[in-house]
Amino acid sequence: MKVILFNPQIPQNTGNIIRTCFLTNTELYLVPPIGFSTSQKHLKRASLDYFEDFKIEKIEDLDLFLESQKSYYFFSSKATKRYDEINYEKETCLIFGSETSGLPKTYFEKYTDKFITIPMKKDSRCLNLSNSVSIALYEGLRQMSFNF
Repeated sequence: MKVILFNPQIPQNTGNIIRTCFLTNTELYLVPPIGFSTSQKHLKRASLDYFEDFKIEKIEDLDLFLESQKSYYFFSSKATKRYDEINYEKETCLIFGSETSGLPKTYFEKYTDKFITIPMKKDSRCLNLSNSVSIALYEGLRQMSFNF
């Protein structure tokens, strides 16, 4: 599977996601602008020693990248379809927005049917990004019998 972070802002979250992706054999992509330096100590601290052995790709044009993908979903607290109602595939891309501003409205308008959500208490902002990635990724991996 693939995890895509759109405009990540908090290095500790990305560090935690690096650990999760490394340990589940999941590819990680970042869509700039990135709100921190990938050499920051907070990023390396949260990802432990996995940072040095893990390759992070950058996507300059997400729309163009998605044209080459068979299966992908955007996660948003504003979506109505739940993440556990999806049939994940080995190459499914899980796309998450920035911790501070989520995903741009233009993506919701263009890919409305590709937006899914993780249920939570009403009138709440959203779950922590690294927790959301873990929840979604492990559901996909569960459906594939955790075949890393």
